Amino acid sequence: TILGETHEEEDEILPRKDYESLDYDRCINDPYLEILEGMDNKKAQRYEAVKWVLVFAIGVCTGLVGLFVDFFVRLFTQLKFRVVQSSVEECTEKGCLALSLLELLGFNLTFVFLASLLVLIQPVAAGSGIPEIKCYLNGVKVPGVVRLRTVVCKAMGVLFSVAGGLFVGKEGPMIHSGAVVGAGLPQFQSISLRKIQFNFPYFRSDRDKRDFVSAGAAAGVAAAFGAPIGGTLFSLEEGSSFWNQGLTWKVLFCSMAATFTLNFFRSGIHFGSWGSFQLPGLLNFGEFKCSESDKKCHLWTAVDLGFFILMGIVGGLLGATFNCLNKRLAKYRMRNVHPKPKLVRVLESLLVSLTTTVVVFVASMVLGECRQMSSSRHSGNDTLSLQDISEDVNSSIKTFFCPNETYNDMATLFFNPQESAILQLFHQDGTFSPVTLSLFFLLYFLLSCWTYGISVPSGLFVPSLLCGAAFGRLVANLLKSYIGLDHIYSGTFALIGAAAFLGGVVRMTISLTVILIESTNEITYGLPIMITLMVAKWTGDFFNKGIYDIHVNLRGVPLLEWETGVEMDKLRASDIMEPNLTYVYPHTRIQSLVSILRTTVHHAFPVVTENRGNEREFMKGNQLISNNIKFKKSSILTRAGEQRKRSQSMKSYPSSELRNMCDEHIATEEPPEKEDLLQQMLERRYTPYPNLYPDQSPSEEWTMEERFRPLTFHGLILRSQLVTLLDRGVCYSESQSSASQPRLSHAEMSEDYPRYPDIHDLDLTLLNPRMIVDVTPYMNPSPFTVSPNTHVSQVFNLFRTMGLRHLPVVNAVGEVVGIITRHNLTHEFLQARLRQHYQTI
Repeated sequence: TILGETHEEEDEILPRKDYESLDYDRCINDPYLEILEGMDNKKAQRYEAVKWVLVFAIGVCTGLVGLFVDFFVRLFTQLKFRVVQSSVEECTEKGCLALSLLELLGFNLTFVFLASLLVLIQPVAAGSGIPEIKCYLNGVKVPGVVRLRTVVCKAMGVLFSVAGGLFVGKEGPMIHSGAVVGAGLPQFQSISLRKIQFNFPYFRSDRDKRDFVSAGAAAGVAAAFGAPIGGTLFSLEEGSSFWNQGLTWKVLFCSMAATFTLNFFRSGIHFGSWGSFQLPGLLNFGEFKCSESDKKCHLWTAVDLGFFILMGIVGGLLGATFNCLNKRLAKYRMRNVHPKPKLVRVLESLLVSLTTTVVVFVASMVLGECRQMSSSRHSGNDTLSLQDISEDVNSSIKTFFCPNETYNDMATLFFNPQESAILQLFHQDGTFSPVTLSLFFLLYFLLSCWTYGISVPSGLFVPSLLCGAAFGRLVANLLKSYIGLDHIYSGTFALIGAAAFLGGVVRMTISLTVILIESTNEITYGLPIMITLMVAKWTGDFFNKGIYDIHVNLRGVPLLEWETGVEMDKLRASDIMEPNLTYVYPHTRIQSLVSILRTTVHHAFPVVTENRGNEREFMKGNQLISNNIKFKKSSILTRAGEQRKRSQSMKSYPSSELRNMCDEHIATEEPPEKEDLLQQMLERRYTPYPNLYPDQSPSEEWTMEERFRPLTFHGLILRSQLVTLLDRGVCYSESQSSASQPRLSHAEMSEDYPRYPDIHDLDLTLLNPRMIVDVTPYMNPSPFTVSPNTHVSQVFNLFRTMGLRHLPVVNAVGEVVGIITRHNLTHEFLQARLRQHYQTI
């Protein structure tokens, strides 16, 4: 529900949640905006410098979060595999493999149970968090998505879920973790830790927080893949609805800081050489280079582009299949798992862990083949990083159930961390059986599809890359064995397969291309990766949306795309606006405000005055109505004065007879007549207005005439501002002047940000309900507005690019006739209105 409208979902199982709208168009009148009031160039530069310092701090903290997750994932995983490997080697001879399976189950079930418990503490920590962050940057406030408790449960939960052997990745949740760091660090306060508060009132607005969240999300991508430019493009492509050049520099700087921090510490810890900077991200693809002894080998050729296009088509089909199956699973969970007690979600996670562990163990023991170890090494290469990658690849070979000088190809893929398995498929000189690759791909595809969506923190990037790499390596083996293409470099096809499958699942283009290029550190792969991703996206889009968009739709979030369809220009703003308005007056009684706030869920209210024909009679005996009418006439006279100044400045153009006539007409007018004439010009020929006072609340018994009477628009005020005014007792009595009302500063108005009190929780017993609140100093007097005849595409572009949340529709004489919110611009709503438009033609 956004501003009171109900969002009808297309599926009966979709949740009907109330998603608040981020108030990016928040504004208080300049005289009370202390931050920018009287700010000279030096203060403005210091204010901007603080932003850069905070952006750097966000990048450093995000890198440290990644270091924490990586360190403990490696620690727990190595401990588990070391114990299980020694047990398997002993039990292979003694025949007690069931005991080894029980040990592996003990480790995995314990870790997954801990991850599920953390999700019970903070449910929004489940999954990768990318759909939630995408919604937040698009302008929808998902409850609890950027809280300190969320990042703690996310970081600790993902290391347990990865160490527990689930087919999930830790790189995806890094994006969510970075976004939470970006949202919380500049606030210098925490709801979870209420004692930690500093007197730092700056950057406490939804607009500033959104920019910092954009930087944090980009830093998470940069820390995960060592791709600062890719992280910046990810934040631009997948996240923010509002972007500018200054934000680009800050986001890129934050991404660089995160990459630098993680690279510095990981390189020092891993190699013992501080300052060497050899490990830029959590996932390192290594360097792709042919062996010097193989003269026929090439990384890729022009002939290979045809195979890459075909792989992109297959990857798009596989990704569409993955998304379709996962959507059905998500719907099943919404119907049968989520309504039940939370313990059922934990049991589901344990069931997935149990199944995954048994499949991995049995497949490695039964389906794996013993392959001969390759004698070729990369020792001829003179680059340190390539030698290190080669040593890591060779050291991760598993010899489970195989004799000496051979290795188990299935166990090598299953009994290794996912990053090591990817390196095996990218750089292993030895061969993997086509049957092994086919079975591994099928099992990994099904189990990762089942796993994504359970109640544990889980990423999808690395499982998709590993699944696609197996597919690409299988294609390379088939081309070598059955077509005789000996020049093929298997690592290239594994990389293209990974890109094809990942692109078919997530449907990202520019940012994913740059992420993969930066991860491989090979610019020559740019063209094939780009072509593959484009083909995979186009193929998958024929069938369904990307996995993140699917989960956003399942949550019922009113997400706005980048643009509308061409056919939507048949609609106008008047066709999609909400005409049934709830509004407030510039001077309103407390009882009226309380009644409006308690009976509606709107997040913003137009500030209006009524166009009455008998204003002087109303003014005689009612101070409240007199204040409202005086405010209306003063604003009319202000606009008239501005128009007169414009016309006077045009006197030097005698060719314009119309302007000269206007000047002469204005010059001959007397001040009293001016006011009467302006009133006549603004009045419309309506039937007499009902005798309703401005302090009366909207009523369901109102007639159509009462509900849609003409209202002069003066500004927009937010629910949070009205609640703050009532909470602080900002009002004046009818016997006093409105100038006696207390004035709150910007710091006082935003002191409770981001958790403003609820109107139902306020104690208003000390306030006189007949007191009057003057809302004019706190409203936004100049919000963006559109005409009723504006095309929907123009409305959408203004709404989307400027980060608006409420767009009033004002006619030619300054009367508000409706309001447009994000609900009115969603694809489903526009499609419904378009169908109605065709039916009325």
